[in-house]
Amino acid sequence: MSKVIMITGGVRSGKSKYGEKLFSTDDVLYIATNYFVDDEMKKRIEIHKEFRNKKWGLLEEYKGLASVVKDRAEKNVFLDCVTALVTNYIFEENPDEQAPEYFDNVLSKINRELTTLIETIRKENKNIIFITNEVGFGLVPEHKLGRVFRDISGAINARIAELSDEVILMVSGIPIKIKGE
Repeated sequence: MSKVIMITGGVRSGKSKYGEKLFSTDDVLYIATNYFVDDEMKKRIEIHKEFRNKKWGLLEEYKGLASVVKDRAEKNVFLDCVTALVTNYIFEENPDEQAPEYFDNVLSKINRELTTLIETIRKENKNIIFITNEVGFGLVPEHKLGRVFRDISGAINARIAELSDEVILMVSGIPIKIKGE
């Protein structure tokens, strides 16, 4: 039986570290959705790589995930992170030059991508852990693009949570189960 788990929380709250411990097997496909755009992000990615299980398969991509997962042998999938995936979709084109419907289309694309991925996980009898940032606890962003990012991320997180068997909120390194047994 497949299982869908979502782990959310603030930045540096221990989400990835906790999630990686839930898969005590080497039979894992790690989907890294983040790309480095500056030296600081490159360093963060290197730190994640250092602590990740070296025997896990690796896919550095954020699109077409369902078809890749279907064709892979690994029974377990670890997607880190949903909010980086959202950022990638937003910046596929210059968001500052886009009409409001651009962001509605981005939300629809991401929703289809992740819903199809979860459907495929269930159909293929695999397991997945989604790592995502909870962006709704903070201040209202000053700039439009920040608000759009927050709104799309919040909507996507709500959709994943709805489709998940378990949802775990990480607070200062402490897991709090908010959905599931």
